[in-house]
Amino acid sequence: MSGNVLDTNIIIDWFRGDEKTKSFLTNFDFEIPIFVIGELFYGAENSLNREIHFKQITKLTEEFSIINSTEETAGAYASIKSSLKRKGKPIPENDIWIAAIAIENNKSLVTNDQHFSFIQDLKIINLK
Repeated sequence: MSGNVLDTNIIIDWFRGDEKTKSFLTNFDFEIPIFVIGELFYGAENSLNREIHFKQITKLTEEFSIINSTEETAGAYASIKSSLKRKGKPIPENDIWIAAIAIENNKSLVTNDQHFSFIQDLKIINLK
C-alpha cells in the first residue's frame, strides 16, 4: 500500500485553514486512522464550538477513508510500546496506536509531533 496517514494535529491545522497543510493535502493521497477520529471527537466534546467541530469531523469521515485497527495493529502497538519503554521514551498512548496503523499499512505518518521520531521503522513526513 502507498500513501500517508494523518496525525490529529495535521487535521486540526487543516480545519483551521493552514495554507501549508491545505496545499500538502491537496497534492497527496491520505487516510485517517480511527484513533485520530477518536481524538478529534474528544476535542469536539470539550470545545466551546462543539456543534461546528462535530460537523467538520462527520464531513471528514464521509469524504475520506478511515483505517481501522486489526489484530496486526495490536501486535505492532505492543512492539512499539515495549521498544519505547526499553528506551525510556514514552509517548501518548493514542500516538502509539496511530504509529502502529501506519507501520502495519506501510504508510508514512504526516505529523508535526517530534516524539514520533523515537519509533523505529516509522516513516514520518513533518510539515513544520
